[in-house]
Amino acid sequence: MASRDLKKVLFVCAQNKIRSYTAEKIFSASQQYQVRSRGVGNDARVKLQSGDIGWADVIFVMEKNHKNRITKKFRNEIPGKRIVCLFIEDIYEPMEQALIDELKRKLSPYLVIPEHKKPNQTPKTTSLARRL
Repeated sequence: MASRDLKKVLFVCAQNKIRSYTAEKIFSASQQYQVRSRGVGNDARVKLQSGDIGWADVIFVMEKNHKNRITKKFRNEIPGKRIVCLFIEDIYEPMEQALIDELKRKLSPYLVIPEHKKPNQTPKTTSLARRL
């Protein structure tokens, strides 16, 4: 599948240092999605821009206030965009296993979750996702 045919998924949290960053890492090797992560805070590692909104097919935010900030700041870019709130608190460390598990659980209704690759094994995916 050509990269331009892949579903474009944007993960957003406040600082883009823990939750959205971890989500991007989980899906970075996916054969089905192009992924980006951004932050809505002024101190974000990579700050959300209007071009990111335009690029995305679907946007996953970690908290309702992230969705509210996007809706307010990018009101001209969001019509027709699907924004899904995952309701994941800012209580984790980057790449913490509990965060990875929570992201996979909350994202499984929407995306095909990549399985961790084991040595000498091709990656598998779960098929719980429904079409976006």
